[in-house]
Amino acid sequence: MNTSESTTETGGDAQTADTPPRRGWRRWAMDTRPLRIPAYRRLWSSTIVTSVGSQLTAVAVPKQIYDITHSSAWVGYASLAGLVPMVVFALWGGAVADTVDRRKLLLVTNIGIAVTSLLFWAQAVGGLDSVVVLMVLLALQQAFFGLNSPARNASIARLVPARELPAANALSSTVMQTGLVAGPLLAGVLIPVIGLPELYLIDALALCVTVWAVFRLPALPPLGDGPARRAGVREIAEGFRYISGHKVLLLSFLADIVAMVFGMPRALFPQLAAQTYHAWGEGLALGVLFAGIPVGAVLGGLFSGVFSRARRHGWMVIGAVVGWGVAIAGSGLSGNLWVALVFLAAAGVADMISMVFRGAILLSAATDEMRGRMQGVFTVVVAGGPRLADVLHGTAGSLFGPRAAVAGGGALVVVLMLALAAAVPALRRYRI
Repeated sequence: MNTSESTTETGGDAQTADTPPRRGWRRWAMDTRPLRIPAYRRLWSSTIVTSVGSQLTAVAVPKQIYDITHSSAWVGYASLAGLVPMVVFALWGGAVADTVDRRKLLLVTNIGIAVTSLLFWAQAVGGLDSVVVLMVLLALQQAFFGLNSPARNASIARLVPARELPAANALSSTVMQTGLVAGPLLAGVLIPVIGLPELYLIDALALCVTVWAVFRLPALPPLGDGPARRAGVREIAEGFRYISGHKVLLLSFLADIVAMVFGMPRALFPQLAAQTYHAWGEGLALGVLFAGIPVGAVLGGLFSGVFSRARRHGWMVIGAVVGWGVAIAGSGLSGNLWVALVFLAAAGVADMISMVFRGAILLSAATDEMRGRMQGVFTVVVAGGPRLADVLHGTAGSLFGPRAAVAGGGALVVVLMLALAAAVPALRRYRI
């Protein structure tokens, strides 16, 4: 992306003049330069509200399904019911985002998600107690999310100068990770007080903030004066060909797949809590294990000034994925819950760094006409990788024990990432 493109789309707000270097503690703190741009600030501010609200629904749906069925298997089936439409519509939504005004697409899809949350609330208040209805609504919600996410992420490069993309990604990722921590905790507190249906209603009201913020954005039509583009199977396939022809983009996806598929051990947390860390209390141990990575990611975001100005984005991704693997392996080797927590938090910091620079590479290395499709694939990889990891780690944990599976997975991440970096120099050489 060139500088003139960014300043044009923000009415001159996304200035590219150098800012004075930060001194003292400010060098370490989160880089907030993108918040000087009104359009990005509106989009980011809305995320603060909706990141927590969306987690209320994410807790409420499986809770309601379990209350109806008393079966964890049905909770898993519901997750699959949401995954399939999300994958399909994220790929298609990426192609759509490259053909239409992204602001209009965001308006339509955010309204659709809000209406779905209202329908969740209505069925809960009405006492339908129907798993089928819940799964249909979940599939509809995830379809809207699949259409929304590529357009939202691709829009950032039109609102923020290229060199501030890492800082913008750090700001957005920190808010999302904070929601992953605060949302479930808030849901646990609110359910006994106001009841489960109201969680859906709070999410719907929070989404109204997002709709208003998107309405205030500038128009984001496709760049160029060429013929109108389509958004069909051919265009989706063209996106995959584009990835295969650009090694930096391909390696950024492969780095995330390696880290998540082989190094995300969340499926083993219940077994670790029950067998390895039970002396601290199984419930406490389980909560600590699940909170470790998001807490580390939030801390990494709060101190993102340390790394967000780095120019060698490729090396930052390589180092972050290797660091993730080392930290995950360390958590598996630890027999002490609190030592394992430190390692998981370190993994969260590494994951935040990886997210920041992989996102920056996707937005800066791809042309605007391809950014939507790149973000569609990115959404699929981010959502699908951990689910594949659940299957892989669950199987390995049953065969070799949970600690060996976690440690082995982390070590495998390190080996595979270093092998990729050595075999293909494009990622090592990439910088802005």
